[in-house]
Amino acid sequence: MKAMILAAGKGERMRPLTLTTPKPLLEVGGKALIVHHLENLARAGFHDVVINHAWLGEQIETALGHGERFGLTIEYSPEGSPLETAGGIVRALPRLTKTGSEWFLVINGDIWSDFDLTTLTPPKDRDALLVLTDNPPHHPDGDFHLGADGVVSDTGESRLTFTGISLLHRRLFDGLDDQAGKLGPVLRQAMSRNRVAGLYHPGHWVDVGTPERLGELDQRLRAGAY
Repeated sequence: MKAMILAAGKGERMRPLTLTTPKPLLEVGGKALIVHHLENLARAGFHDVVINHAWLGEQIETALGHGERFGLTIEYSPEGSPLETAGGIVRALPRLTKTGSEWFLVINGDIWSDFDLTTLTPPKDRDALLVLTDNPPHHPDGDFHLGADGVVSDTGESRLTFTGISLLHRRLFDGLDDQAGKLGPVLRQAMSRNRVAGLYHPGHWVDVGTPERLGELDQRLRAGAY
């Protein structure tokens, strides 16, 4: 199974930090955000990674190369003008599935988590498996409901936050092109057919969406709190 790191966003909420540096290359705990992901993927036994990029994407390629120093093989899916998340995945599908695997892992490049990627197993009779966690203060209403049967829905009073870590099957994107827009509506459509499973993560997770959260995460990592 291959993995994809979504790294094409402009990081507008992170300005001025992202005016000259793409968000995935911003550092926390002494290393770039995207390096944390690559090291986690290698530890979990992944070998092949696809990274999409747009804004300052050449810096990402220069910094990471072809992945040898991480024990990985990295391919890039350049977008020029950034596509939305589902569109970026659709464009990368030929790279993600060319070895025959219909499932692949997707990780948002602007998060940090101690989630154990080895616990992910493709669910039967589903098109996606989402990792969900407790709602952070800046997102108190959450995203989706995780039922006792492990099925994720867009309805329900008790809602959790989507971590941006998921296993996806290529059929989730049947009939879509790289102008498919965001991943959320694609997932919600699959939820309406009971095709999405979920897994709860009780550990640490950070949406590194602002300079303040970046700084706080950096301090915690350097102090050994995470």
